Amino acid sequence: MNTSNITLPAWLDIVIIPLLNIALALLCAGFILLLIGVNPVEAVGIMLNGAFGYDEGVGYTLYYTTNFIFTGLAVAVAFHANLFNIGGEGQAYIAGLGAALVFLAFDSSLPALILIPFGILASALFGALWAFIPGFLQAYRGSHVVITTIMFNFIASALMVYLLVNILIKPGQMSPETRYFEVTTWLPKMHEFVALFGYNITKTPLNLSFFLALLCCVLVWIYIWRTRWGYELRTAGFSETAALYAGIQPKRVVVITMCLSGALAGGVAVNEIMGVNHRLIMNFPAGYGFTGIAVSLMGRNHPVGIIMASLLFGVLYQGGAELAFEIPLITRELVVAIQGLIILFCGALALMLRPLVVRAYLVFRPVTGGHA
Repeated sequence: MNTSNITLPAWLDIVIIPLLNIALALLCAGFILLLIGVNPVEAVGIMLNGAFGYDEGVGYTLYYTTNFIFTGLAVAVAFHANLFNIGGEGQAYIAGLGAALVFLAFDSSLPALILIPFGILASALFGALWAFIPGFLQAYRGSHVVITTIMFNFIASALMVYLLVNILIKPGQMSPETRYFEVTTWLPKMHEFVALFGYNITKTPLNLSFFLALLCCVLVWIYIWRTRWGYELRTAGFSETAALYAGIQPKRVVVITMCLSGALAGGVAVNEIMGVNHRLIMNFPAGYGFTGIAVSLMGRNHPVGIIMASLLFGVLYQGGAELAFEIPLITRELVVAIQGLIILFCGALALMLRPLVVRAYLVFRPVTGGHA
């Protein structure tokens, strides 16, 4: 029976299938833990406690989640236009440069009310510009966006090394990083924000960019599924011929979509540069751009699914660090391997369980004419 043309309800496609994939990945990870003499149930308990058991753990989990939401959305927007943006890492890197240039130039002369919005806009603009070039090359020169975005990751890395070592480095220091920006550029931390309402929580890197990430989820949903531009984006991604027939310009859609994708990846710079480091440092994206690919695939390129997948990876990052600390047999490399299993089952093997889910769905709700 061909199940590929059966449309499943969103709750099945976005929630149930990814959860089944995660369960299968954790089952395999549990088997590995048994082989090295670790109780999988105990390990899961330690991981969940490290991620949610106390307010500091929750803060770190949501801090990691914030970055994954930005990069997951960046991949998802491009994917709906049939574009595979692998360049989130480089786009986030260059976005950090944009924010840093604004702050280095104006942090001593402008108030926070102006600097913080300008920093966010500069991050989005520089991320968009770095994605614009691969988008333009794809649309008007036929260069495949997968190849060009991968290349631009390396170019961004080399460019940042040169700038931080030779130009932007704080005079008199050896570490390749800029000076600290003035306090007027810092995004408020979450513990400072909730203190305004009379609550006290432990200080963590979590800051107000978390709310910006959630806002971007809402805006992406509205843009893709509730606007004419989103309709053009999805149409061009589904069929370029149909888009042309409908009067849509696919080349323009490609360029605009890549710019939006790069701007969303720039949110990582907002979280890291404005919210945590308060200076431009080497390699601050730390692989978030690449993990965002798995987040988007796991979340079925939908904002709700991306939030859930981002939270899962936030748990893996924070809970995994706790796990490696509590159980010496579980090294950081093993935690990365567990993350890899989840990426494998939720990314490369994402549709493996779909036929079984479709058959079970049809048993309880028969369809007519091949449609759910």
